[in-house]
Amino acid sequence: MKDAQGRPVTGAIRWKRFAALSVPAVAGTAVLAVAMANGALAASFAVSGQQFKVSADSLTGEGFAQYGSIDTNARGDLLPVAVTGIKKAEMNNLCQSVLTTLPVVGDISLKLSAGNKGTPVQANELFVDATQLAGDASFENIEIGRDASTLDKGPKDAQGMQDMFSQQADRMSIKNLKQVAWATNAGTFKLSGLNMKVLKGKHECF
Repeated sequence: MKDAQGRPVTGAIRWKRFAALSVPAVAGTAVLAVAMANGALAASFAVSGQQFKVSADSLTGEGFAQYGSIDTNARGDLLPVAVTGIKKAEMNNLCQSVLTTLPVVGDISLKLSAGNKGTPVQANELFVDATQLAGDASFENIEIGRDASTLDKGPKDAQGMQDMFSQQADRMSIKNLKQVAWATNAGTFKLSGLNMKVLKGKHECF
């Protein structure tokens, strides 16, 4: 490609670094597009154009795996994520919020809470496609730098591309969890004391 004066134009793509516990960015857009076309990467559904926030006083899990991957939206955009897979997870005082800005109306918040009355939220075969993850974390028997295609401690389908960085552990715990994500999948998701509200204005989890 050349500019108006006939000089060559060059460019580069830079992925933002993920926050605490994140894995390195996965690759260039063209390579990822080819990988998806060949079935090396698969998205279970097209994500919306909005990320959501999740917080919890604590998250504990058995069978933890994390690796880099890509989500896609309905427009076909490629969205780099850190996929966290957990076989069995429990969360105390869970909060999930989505902020939408509508013409004329302004900001509208959808806010969900659960697991705050002594019975934790429970999830099996949990997958979270996150762009930010922070908290005070501890791991048991952790492996850092494992090939993502060989992961075997997380959920059945928790594996990434060959030669890609990943990490896994037998058990994990995060206190004061704060997370921003594009998508969440789970085999089962039990929300004790579920409370959902739609509120005018900004009412996010953090």
